[in-house]
Amino acid sequence: MQIPVRLGPAELKLIEQLNGLGASAEAERLSVAGLPTRRVEAYHYTDLKMLLRTVPELAALATEASAPALRVAGAYQLMIANGAVQVAGTAPAGVIAGTVAGGVLTTRDDVVTRLNGAMTRESLRLDLEGSVDPVIHIDRRNEGAAGHSASGAKIFVADGASAVILETYAGSDAAHVSNHATYIAVGKGARVTHITVNLAGPTATHFATNEYHLAEDAKLRTLIIHAGGVLSRTQLFPRYGGKGAHADITGLNLVGDGQHSDITMDANHAVPHTSSKPLFKTIARGRSKAVIQGRLVVARDAQKTDAKLMAQGLMLSDEAEILVKPELEIYADDVVCGHGSTCGRLDDDHLFYLTSRGIDKVTAETMLIRAFLAELIDPIEDAALNEALNAVVDGWLAGG
Repeated sequence: MQIPVRLGPAELKLIEQLNGLGASAEAERLSVAGLPTRRVEAYHYTDLKMLLRTVPELAALATEASAPALRVAGAYQLMIANGAVQVAGTAPAGVIAGTVAGGVLTTRDDVVTRLNGAMTRESLRLDLEGSVDPVIHIDRRNEGAAGHSASGAKIFVADGASAVILETYAGSDAAHVSNHATYIAVGKGARVTHITVNLAGPTATHFATNEYHLAEDAKLRTLIIHAGGVLSRTQLFPRYGGKGAHADITGLNLVGDGQHSDITMDANHAVPHTSSKPLFKTIARGRSKAVIQGRLVVARDAQKTDAKLMAQGLMLSDEAEILVKPELEIYADDVVCGHGSTCGRLDDDHLFYLTSRGIDKVTAETMLIRAFLAELIDPIEDAALNEALNAVVDGWLAGG
């Protein structure tokens, strides 16, 4: 018999909320196991028992919404405010928008995903067909006084279809705790770009889980940007389930003083002839901490897998920490897999070269930082979206 752990205020509040929502099984599970500590491998650098000290009351229904934190000209916008789905207006050609009861993620042994499934009452559902022209913008908000909310989006991309999906997370400056989930099934030969941008307030806690299922010859590009929140963690669960499936999984931690930001990927190459190129970057300044964890699992029958993971960090202060943990778990014997990691400061020789040609030091540093980030943002082909993402980087740089 497992002995229950000592529970803190955050855990007790979560158990109370789960019981209030009728999720007694999850409440019991949490009361026995508690929030994960550094002893749980997937949370080794993000000890939730230590980092998540309090959880506010469940968020009330949002009565008003602030202006979008990020605007993309011509985008089709949908909103999820304090966990409630709001579908209004006429959808563009190839888009069917509606709702589905409950959560959207596959059940797995992870506290964040289980809490999301237990607490999400209704999720957004999108069915995408053909070549969807405008960017689809899912604007997730946490409005009003500090509240705890969960939300979900379930997206099916038809065979041969193409779409660009942007999700933003923002809201008021209160100490919200939010837990978001996105499930995307990419059909045969479909092409999807999925971008998530965390612009949560400075005292907010942000959790997000993105689950991807790729069919035969499906192509996926992702970009996860963390630029807000005091505590942030995005989990990525891509599954390559069809021959020829490929994904460029990319992410960016932009962290400043007092922030803890974590991007964790657990990828599953399940069949032969699939490929992926995960690339994660971090820029850290002040007394901050950024975490990149990447795990590539190649199944026994997944011969001819080509998967290469790279993590790169740029430290702008002596107090910043960048922690990287890559993992390869390979059961096939005919694969090309690898991982690499680099971390350092701006190159003094490069700075000298620029300043010796009349460029001031601040401008020179900005130029080098932008060059460091270019391979993440430059592949985003939509001009308005590319401009909006560059504005996020500009805002973060200006904040320093």
